[in-house]
Amino acid sequence: MAEQQFAAAIRIRGVNPYIAISASRAKALKPGWRRPLPVLVRIGGIPRDPWRTNLMPAGNGGFYLYLHERMRRASNCGVGNRVEVQLRVDHHYTGGPINSMPAGFSDRLNASATALRNWKKLVPSRQKEILRYFASLKSDAARARNVDRAMRVLLGRRERFMARSWKDGR
Repeated sequence: MAEQQFAAAIRIRGVNPYIAISASRAKALKPGWRRPLPVLVRIGGIPRDPWRTNLMPAGNGGFYLYLHERMRRASNCGVGNRVEVQLRVDHHYTGGPINSMPAGFSDRLNASATALRNWKKLVPSRQKEILRYFASLKSDAARARNVDRAMRVLLGRRERFMARSWKDGR
């Protein structure tokens, strides 16, 4: 399908900034699609090479285009701003993690049947999100702290990790 170009306001849902993608616009991108839709997106013409992300179903045929912090910073935009959006389906998307699993995390998961079982129960997009988060950390100390947190929540401890409250490994 062709690229969509439109202006839209950035809204907030809970703590998540997003752009609403109407059912008619979604239908033009990929008719009949109801699952997360991999897309390439540019906000205000930035970046030169579009970001890869997923549109998330809204339940009414429309989708949410959630804007992570790097997108908003690079595009110099925030909630309430009206922005120019360029959007197209990512036909080169392949499922599965893009970022590799850090060795220390892999070793600790394999050493704990409970944590490994809970990791496998996570939906693939959550696993990818965690691995992407680990890859974005700048220091070994930050990575070690966050691997510790991930292990605690995967072992079933009630705790906040990655802006979510976890309970029973989910």
